[in-house]
Amino acid sequence: MEGLKVADFDYDLPRELIAQHPLPQRDLSRMMVLHRASRRIEHRRFRDLPEYLEPGDLLVLNDTRVIPARLVGTRDTGGRVEILLIRPEEEAWRAMLRSRGRLRPGEPLSLEGGALICQFLERLPDGEALVAFDMPSEELLARLEEVGRAPLPPYIKRPRDHDPDALADKERYQTVYARRPGAVAAPTAGLHFTERLLAALEARGIRRTTVTLHVGPGTFKPVRTERVEDHQMHSERFELPEAAARAVEEARRADRRVVAVGTTSTRVLEAVGRAGELSPRAGWTDLFIYPGFEFRLTDALVTNFHLPRSTLLMLVAAFAGREFILEAYEEAKRLRYRFYSYGDAMLIL
Repeated sequence: MEGLKVADFDYDLPRELIAQHPLPQRDLSRMMVLHRASRRIEHRRFRDLPEYLEPGDLLVLNDTRVIPARLVGTRDTGGRVEILLIRPEEEAWRAMLRSRGRLRPGEPLSLEGGALICQFLERLPDGEALVAFDMPSEELLARLEEVGRAPLPPYIKRPRDHDPDALADKERYQTVYARRPGAVAAPTAGLHFTERLLAALEARGIRRTTVTLHVGPGTFKPVRTERVEDHQMHSERFELPEAAARAVEEARRADRRVVAVGTTSTRVLEAVGRAGELSPRAGWTDLFIYPGFEFRLTDALVTNFHLPRSTLLMLVAAFAGREFILEAYEEAKRLRYRFYSYGDAMLIL
């Protein structure tokens, strides 16, 4: 759909509606239910999800695991430095880096009280950086589990050094079914699931399968173009394994719904759907979904409430209709729903 402007996806949000902490119990989040055909809206709790699904429906979950990739430390000058590791690249790591003063190539950085030492290599043209550690990536990932911090999004305002909730975040900013390390942001629609809820869904005959999309930092980057179609999406690694391809194919043959849990699972499904044959595949996707997009494999969507002017909001608007989504967001504001990563959920049928 040409002619859409990024400003068409703007809305005002009171700062107090941005969730700063998760609820103590995951599945007690509120859940706004949108019925696309009738444009009806309901208000429930996430634990009520099984009531809206039928035996044979297929939930598609993203099993990526968030790396505790945020590290705080000092330069050899004593100045503060913050690093968000993104992914390994040959002998180095791509990272987002913030420091006081300009870093020198080869400069050592002491992180988390000396628990890790890395070397700054260079700034990259896209504003990111390369850093090197004196250990293999597998060993570094194990060390990050011990000393790294959860890479919370920038709109969650916490003390920069002595956050009493930092340890809890490493567990809570993670789905209960996370298995494959590689994300630097959580697939937040999945944060509402508990083992008890998954068991209730299974008992009802609702099937589930997993795909992988390692969420990158681009999910938080603002759209800076004026026209929607001029925006270039960030690429993220994904995998549709054989078991997931088979499960989706079986659901479609049986005329059962494929329910994507999150925009990340949706992008995996639709990237594969656009490729034609429904078969196992892995690679990188920069698929940008906005109104006018033809969904081929996604019948229903579980998601959170997203930032204004974001690609995530554009995706859900493509699925449910821009006007309906913005109307629902206004109702969510009026009823004091909690927004963004640690916020409430939405089910679009």
